[in-house]
Amino acid sequence: MRVEERRFPAQAVSAAGALILWLALHCGAAQAQSQTYVMKITLPTLHDTLHQVALNWAAAIEKDSGGRIKPQVYPASQLGSISRQIEGTQFGSIQAAIIPPEFFVGVDQRFEVMAAPGLIDSMEQGQRLAKDPEVLKLMLGLGANKGLHGVGLFIATPSSIICRTPIRHIGDFKGKKIRIFASKFQSVAFERLGITPVAMTLGDVLPAIQQGAIDCADAALNVYVPFHYVDAAKYVTETNQPAIFSIMEVSQKWFDTLPKDLQEIVVKDAASESVAINPWALDFRHKMQKDWVAQGGELISLPPDEQAAMMKTLSSVGEDVSKSDPALHAAYETVVAAAKRAAQAPSQ
Repeated sequence: MRVEERRFPAQAVSAAGALILWLALHCGAAQAQSQTYVMKITLPTLHDTLHQVALNWAAAIEKDSGGRIKPQVYPASQLGSISRQIEGTQFGSIQAAIIPPEFFVGVDQRFEVMAAPGLIDSMEQGQRLAKDPEVLKLMLGLGANKGLHGVGLFIATPSSIICRTPIRHIGDFKGKKIRIFASKFQSVAFERLGITPVAMTLGDVLPAIQQGAIDCADAALNVYVPFHYVDAAKYVTETNQPAIFSIMEVSQKWFDTLPKDLQEIVVKDAASESVAINPWALDFRHKMQKDWVAQGGELISLPPDEQAAMMKTLSSVGEDVSKSDPALHAAYETVVAAAKRAAQAPSQ
């Protein structure tokens, strides 16, 4: 039996193909517009500047994406230690992290340059430094080949040292075992003061103080007050060195799954919120000082001449630590030059 072959006009075939293509593109676009993305934002602290930035960023992203991105904020290391948070962000199980950059030294040693002692003299100078174009270009690009996409940088607070016994003079530092961030800039600086530095993630600090494993810890009132460290140690010496910055990193693996318009929203809102937090951070710093005293703690400042002597001792740490590594030294010089510009810039 002969099967009749049916032929359609070329115009009809062309029109049908165009219709199919249009429907495919239209449905694909509609599906992309309706798809939602979970964005877990992790950080080690609670009820502080990092936490507020995370909340503000999450709210801005959800609003600007029309709900297509669903941010979830996990403070106080709920998703693991700082090192686990960083690894999770690199591999995509966590979508974003807000952490001091020194903790990323395992990814790239240049992350620690923001922890150089003597880099800045005030919160305001640190805020101008954190939005310097050269600093942003450097810091936000460091993890690009290691699964990280930098999107924001800001100063959280000057650091201070909490101890079980008071540090009232520079000589009181000698012989103390003090927790530090994972930064050679910090370890060398403290060693020059006669201190034994111990790198430790934040979740381990309070138990270590309570158990006497360490005498003191370098962190900030932004941590001591919300976590109620006063129950373990009452004395805080405000050395104000080094400054504690925080970097906003997005998982590159997750970022690459987003449509271009959502990528732009994530980046734009991070840049905006990392600057918008500045007035809040200044006010919060003063609030933490008052709250620490109200909790029963004591704030201590070194005598002016001893503070100056300490800074003189620490002034060459950045140069000495970085000079053996050309890439680290170049990064350090970039940040120092920007810090000088920030010192000369008028207050905003």
